[in-house]
Amino acid sequence: MLRNRFGGSTSPTESRPEAPFPAPVILEEAPATPPPEERPLPEPLIGLRHKIHQRLIEDLDEQHLAGLGRDEARKVVEEAVAQLLSQEQIRGIAEYRGRLIEEITDEVLGLGPLEPLLRDDSVSEIMVNGPGRIYVERSGRLQRTSYSFRDEEHLSRIIERIVSAVGRHVDEASPMVDARLHDGSRVNVIIPPAAPGGAKLTLRKFARQRFEADDLVRMGSMSEEAVTFLRAAVRARLNMLVSGGTGSGKTTLLNVLSSFIGDDERIVTIEDPLELQLQQDHVVALEARPISTEGALQVTQRDLVRNALRMRPDRIIVGEVRSGEAFDMLQAMNTGHEGSISTVHANSPRDALSRVQNMVLMAGFDLPDRAIREQIASALQLIVQIARMADGSRKVIQVTEVAGIEGQTITMQDLFRFEAGGRDEHGRVVGALLATGLQPHHGDRFALRGVPVPVEALRNDRMVVHE
Repeated sequence: MLRNRFGGSTSPTESRPEAPFPAPVILEEAPATPPPEERPLPEPLIGLRHKIHQRLIEDLDEQHLAGLGRDEARKVVEEAVAQLLSQEQIRGIAEYRGRLIEEITDEVLGLGPLEPLLRDDSVSEIMVNGPGRIYVERSGRLQRTSYSFRDEEHLSRIIERIVSAVGRHVDEASPMVDARLHDGSRVNVIIPPAAPGGAKLTLRKFARQRFEADDLVRMGSMSEEAVTFLRAAVRARLNMLVSGGTGSGKTTLLNVLSSFIGDDERIVTIEDPLELQLQQDHVVALEARPISTEGALQVTQRDLVRNALRMRPDRIIVGEVRSGEAFDMLQAMNTGHEGSISTVHANSPRDALSRVQNMVLMAGFDLPDRAIREQIASALQLIVQIARMADGSRKVIQVTEVAGIEGQTITMQDLFRFEAGGRDEHGRVVGALLATGLQPHHGDRFALRGVPVPVEALRNDRMVVHE
């Protein structure tokens, strides 16, 4: 039991005919120099910060703090830090007093130098390549920060705090861990010997802001016509696959598509880890679980997909298909569970189908290629391809219909395609997601659900002028 001396028992496509491409949203450029809160502390104050942190480790009652609420515990620690700082006579301490209190409190209760980045809503991802190399992603672009850990031991201690809080363990025998923070953020840790240069940490923050379809149109990620079509397709219960690379915005788009589902439907979501933010009332969220340090059995996404079929779902949403669960998902789509949506890592609609085919083989069934392709062609109706552009923006670049199968080949047609128009004076990618003018083969599915095919949204009566 530790003593406590200090009293304390988470564009539209341009509708104007004269402008074929929408004006991009101009995001604020990153500052050339770091803001004051990111600038390094003077050397004497760095030593003071470490000294006070060590005093608190010795003097504060950890068990007492653990029993307090988050805000109350923070207040106790802040008061203790302020009391210790008042005893110091180092020059310049008054100017940095507030920052020292915050940073030391973050060390005691949080993730140290990562806490300011976790509070910064402009940061979407944090990448720690070493004690002195912390990078972030802002507006789709990577930036190096001035934040740092003292040394490798400091970084290792924060990593241990992260993984132990979720009942996980990382060591030489098990050097890789995926975990989820209390606010839903995803963390990946890899340490030596798998990372010979030292421990690495990657943290993808859970998005607090929930984007709506109008937001994607306003940001130039999708056109109004594409939104109109996709809303009708979801209501007509077409099965969809959102395809894209890492960090392209697949989960954000999946959230938007899911928002088109009616409130009168029972939705079962399957994720690893939880990321979706569905707003409907009748949502059952299931999460895969790895083998724990206590020996609890692993629960895979495939286990959850098969269990979901017994839960009377109207829709099944799989956050991301990665392995053999693709087979069970296709089976569900083909046996009355229409309107299912999932995501997959792939760079094009054709690649997405190949990935799904390979994942079906991972389920362990010795099926001929043609049989698998027939299953895919029958189960999937739409693939929505999203990409991160060279300027960091995310855009839907294709809405592709799976039309059927001819011989050994699954036939597809683009209903919408992104037409690029170069870059503007700010270096932003300019272009528009335009309808190709083709009509969907699955019009009968719309009719079956009483949903009109949005013919006007699918028309292509505009001239596209390339610069």
